[in-house]
Amino acid sequence: MKKKIALVTGGYSGEAVISYKSAETIFNNIDTNKWDCYIIDIHPSGWFYNSATGEKINVDKNDFSITVDDQKIVFDAVLVGLHGTPGEDGKLQGYFDCLHIPYTSCDAATSALTFNKRYTVAVAAFAGLYVARSMHLFKQDATPADHITAQLRLPVFVKPNNGGSSLGMSKVSDAKDLPAALDKAFKEDDQVLVEEFIKGREFTIGVFRSKGKIIALPITEIISKNEFFDFEAKYEGASEEITPADVAESIAEQVRSDARKAYAVFNCNGIVRMDFIYDEAVKQPFLLEINTVPGQSAASLVPQQVVAMGWSLKEFYSALIEECFN
Repeated sequence: MKKKIALVTGGYSGEAVISYKSAETIFNNIDTNKWDCYIIDIHPSGWFYNSATGEKINVDKNDFSITVDDQKIVFDAVLVGLHGTPGEDGKLQGYFDCLHIPYTSCDAATSALTFNKRYTVAVAAFAGLYVARSMHLFKQDATPADHITAQLRLPVFVKPNNGGSSLGMSKVSDAKDLPAALDKAFKEDDQVLVEEFIKGREFTIGVFRSKGKIIALPITEIISKNEFFDFEAKYEGASEEITPADVAESIAEQVRSDARKAYAVFNCNGIVRMDFIYDEAVKQPFLLEINTVPGQSAASLVPQQVVAMGWSLKEFYSALIEECFN
């Protein structure tokens, strides 16, 4: 009998629009010979399953089940395709842990930690990985701009500390532009990370575990047409993405090695995507952030990398589901 898989999508943040695109790609590439897949929309107005007839069926949060045609459906596992809160910050994972339902993403502790960009780079640095110098700001502290420029060299990146898709992010080269950049970031989050700019090539790499082995996907190089890899560059075509990256094998292996090390250090599960800048001056990759629910839309990087590795997306999603039962 086929196992029943809940594909969760939606969410409570501005990233929900990306979640729906990811869910579409995943659903279209589920191996229906192996799995029965149900899309569950986790929305601020409620949790729903949209039936084939268009009926909106409420999820019973007591056991994460649905009732379709008088038949109760309980799920064997959850495929997490929800970016932002509550799917990427550990909240849903804690809920599924309480119900003893396996899922395809990192656990609650790792998800919560990596959702916080500052805590991520702090743990990474402690593990010996290279990271940019940064400051962690809190909205209630109202840190003056001159305190930032006294500690960090311009240019800097100003970004919401929790969240993704480059929402609320700015590159600041002139101190007079700092206050506006801080305001923009604080509109998205009450914590902000200010990080020194590292000049170098931008690489991103998916990493996942299959049959107990940590596998690094082919690397993508991001060449943004904008000043940096912002929302427009990520989702609206304002970047060139080269997969696999045209890069010396010695550099590629440094990035792969650091990515596998970070995956192990952070006790990751499922597919994660890590962003690096390779600094030619010191000949080292610098870890920028870890995305524990990376985008899976048609335009996203992980699907590109899976195909470059020679796998089909159907094989890939089956491998993720199978691994969560181990």
